[in-house]
Amino acid sequence: MTHRKPLVAANWKMNGSQALLAEITALLASTNWSKIDVLLCPPATLLPGLAATGQCLIGAQNISQFSSGAYTGELSASLLMEAGAQYVLIGHSERRTLFGESDELLAAKMQAAIGHGLTPVFCIGENLQQRQQEKTEQVLAKQLAAVYAAHPEFIAKSVIAYEPVWAIGTGEAASPEQAQQAHASIRQQLATYDAKAAAAVRILYGGSVNGKNAAELFAQQDIDGGLVGGASLNAEEFFQICQSAKG
Repeated sequence: MTHRKPLVAANWKMNGSQALLAEITALLASTNWSKIDVLLCPPATLLPGLAATGQCLIGAQNISQFSSGAYTGELSASLLMEAGAQYVLIGHSERRTLFGESDELLAAKMQAAIGHGLTPVFCIGENLQQRQQEKTEQVLAKQLAAVYAAHPEFIAKSVIAYEPVWAIGTGEAASPEQAQQAHASIRQQLATYDAKAAAAVRILYGGSVNGKNAAELFAQQDIDGGLVGGASLNAEEFFQICQSAKG
């Protein structure tokens, strides 16, 4: 089996503060994380402050598909990198549903990120209706194909996050078995484009990950860590989730 270093990522969404940043980075500084990677994705205004702490990997929550120009309010890959970002979330269900981001737009954002050396955390997932209709694997395959069918070389430069939309912010996490099944199907789908890269790519579970369920989720064969939402705004709980990933 390919050894994949666990990654625990925090998505603060439109939350957080300098105070929370200070609290979490101080806690992270109290232990050794050589066995796992810890990634924080705070609002863009907090990126330089996080970069200054040197405590963890740094991610942005969004990126423009454009590299520069007259796009008021947008942030390009180079601007994000100058602020300290190394990773960027792309395709989160909130961007897909609330902001209408299409597969085509997300593919362009992936190109922008990878082209500039940012590592995208590419988020995919099915909604409740799709799960009830047993279309989970079809939906995931379509979302993956939108990027990787044309660019199989992107797999090795990505992190994938499986986030069942029905589990985000609801407190309803997928069971470890459900999550493992979805992760295995994602890896199989990616293997049709590049088997070696598919075996090595990290696939994170997101969707109501918390201090209680993290260890059991992370113990699954194809789950390589988590993308943590609400629980990452609690410094103690996020620290506990990171500890769970150490195994």
